[in-house]
Amino acid sequence: MTQFYMGVASGGEEQDFRYAGHGDYVLNLDSGKLGGPQGLFVKLRAEHRFGEGITDATGAIIPVNLVADLPVADSTELYLTNVLFTQMFSESFGVFAGKMDTLDGDMNAFAHGRGKTQFSNAAFVATPIGLRTIVYSSLGTGFLIMREGEPIFTFTVINSTDTSGTSGFKELFANGASVIPELRLPTNLFGRPGHFLFGASWSSRDYAALEQDPFIVLPDIPISRKTDSWSLYWNFDQYLFVDPCDATRGWGVFGRAGIADAETNPIEWFLSFGVGGNSPISSREADTFGVGWYYSATSDRLSPFINTILGGVGDGYGVEMFYNIEVNKWFHLTADMQVIRPAHETVDTALVVGLRAVIDL
Repeated sequence: MTQFYMGVASGGEEQDFRYAGHGDYVLNLDSGKLGGPQGLFVKLRAEHRFGEGITDATGAIIPVNLVADLPVADSTELYLTNVLFTQMFSESFGVFAGKMDTLDGDMNAFAHGRGKTQFSNAAFVATPIGLRTIVYSSLGTGFLIMREGEPIFTFTVINSTDTSGTSGFKELFANGASVIPELRLPTNLFGRPGHFLFGASWSSRDYAALEQDPFIVLPDIPISRKTDSWSLYWNFDQYLFVDPCDATRGWGVFGRAGIADAETNPIEWFLSFGVGGNSPISSREADTFGVGWYYSATSDRLSPFINTILGGVGDGYGVEMFYNIEVNKWFHLTADMQVIRPAHETVDTALVVGLRAVIDL
């Protein structure tokens, strides 16, 4: 259970503090341990949100606390976002199919965590560059290749429209499909662990409007009709320090970059960079921290359509800093501060501050 009390202390559209939360219930089943087929795994995830998010008060189009708007913004219903079956045929190869959420993609050691354990801002949870081609939750299938217990390549074909609120069978491929390959390679620069991730997406969907999406705060805006869309993205994480007494502890740097189809995606290119990991304070070994900067460039092709509805819109950028305190094994409290230069040109720079509390049982 993740709870937020966050607000705009200055600037933005409105100075206000609000309470919001997110419930996340996950069940992982190992068929082999239950006496069934070996190598078959089932993942079930149910989610709901409650309270009132703060992103609209900032004037930003990238949510400052993504998980507060998942799985369906403005709804407090409980939704199944994962009913996923994975069959491993060996230690290195498996196939999967079912309803899945995509937030575990674009993995990064220091900037991921589903918005619950590391950064809160969507810009540091996963790349927003694929928001037009990679929906949050829908039916799909694919395969994965593993090495030493980690996926190094995944290939996913998923329905091109989000069906978080339904089973998805009626909508299955009615508006096309999205194809998402990702390659994540381990590195050992400077004798310390790291990764390079290369990803792409392509959708055959027919685009005629900018619909509401969990990764972006925009109303439905008609655009010139276009068939298919694409994106390319990359990220890296690199440890600079590893505890000689505990190889699972350390800190390092991360970054993301991506480009997308400017005729369908409101974000044409994106950059982020930062530092994060375990606290360097010797007495707080289980605490974590992060500092990140991002820049989001609005599409020149779509800005005239957006300006018609919202007025002047340019590029957006911001900084987020957090410190995550492990109060005990099941309760973490995070202090968070963000400085956001919204894409809305008439909105002043927003200072966002708040707390995040996570109860993990």
